[in-house]
This record gives sequence, C-alpha cells and structure tokens, in this order.
Amino acid sequence: MSKQEISRLRELSQQELLDERQEAKQELFNLKFQWMATRQLSNTARLRLLRQKVARINTLLRERELEGEEVNA
Repeated sequence: MSKQEISRLRELSQQELLDERQEAKQELFNLKFQWMATRQLSNTARLRLLRQKVARINTLLRERELEGEEVNA
C-alpha cells in the first residue's frame, strides 16, 4: 500500500473507513473461499494485501478511538 493510499484512508470519515474495511474483509473471504474450493487463485499476493489493508484500517480506527472519537464497529 502506497503512502498516497494511507493518506487517502486517513482522510476518510469514520463510516467510510468501516465500509472500506467491510469491503476488504468480504473480498478476502471470497478469495479464501475460492482457494479452498478450487486450490487456484490468479493472484495469491492479493490475500496478503487485503489482510494488510484490514490491519491498517483497524489501526486507524483504534487511533481515532484513543483520540476520543466514537467508533461504532
């Protein structure tokens, strides 16, 4: 994930971050399910990138929580 992508995530609202995290988790689930069903993935690195994206979003949500913003996860 590039610095621009991290900056873009920091600019998102709370709800947008939660939506972005949900989309990433859903895509990760679908890729894992595809892997389990067929043992074939066109891009295995995508799994790692999605896990990292979810972790970064969780970190941003936690930072905001510690700063005093309300997080409804």
